[in-house]
Amino acid sequence: MIRIGQGFDVHRFTDGKSVILCGVEIEHDKKLEGWSDADCPVHALMDAILGACGLDDIGHFFPPGDMRFKGASSLELLKTVMKTVSDKGFSFGNCDITIMAERPKIGPHIDAMKKKLSDVIGTEAENIGIKATTTEKLGFCGREEGIAALAVVLMTKD
Repeated sequence: MIRIGQGFDVHRFTDGKSVILCGVEIEHDKKLEGWSDADCPVHALMDAILGACGLDDIGHFFPPGDMRFKGASSLELLKTVMKTVSDKGFSFGNCDITIMAERPKIGPHIDAMKKKLSDVIGTEAENIGIKATTTEKLGFCGREEGIAALAVVLMTKD
């Protein structure tokens, strides 16, 4: 059985010195605000994986306001998601992630992002697509108020 899922996440900027995207810390004049580390591409990916498997979203598994997840690494949360879906008989096929931001520049960090995600998921980096785009100065991303991410994933089940 082949299952496809999609996820979307947004986080606003606040005062800070770096952002974390796909587990990679990128120097920036702001940080992303969130209950965990606000790694919006990983949050979108987790929702895509859970959705493909017919499970509830990440808010169900990691509720905002729950002190166990305050400041949590999204890569650690992804490990939990992967264990959850594996226990239900699902395997990861591939994913494609789009990060929408005017700044910081994402391109120089994509290989490191793929490596981080592939290590956590237990797949080859070639099974992970990551792209970055601007919104041509339109909308909240264009005004540099935050970053958005979209993820699509293919999961299989015997």
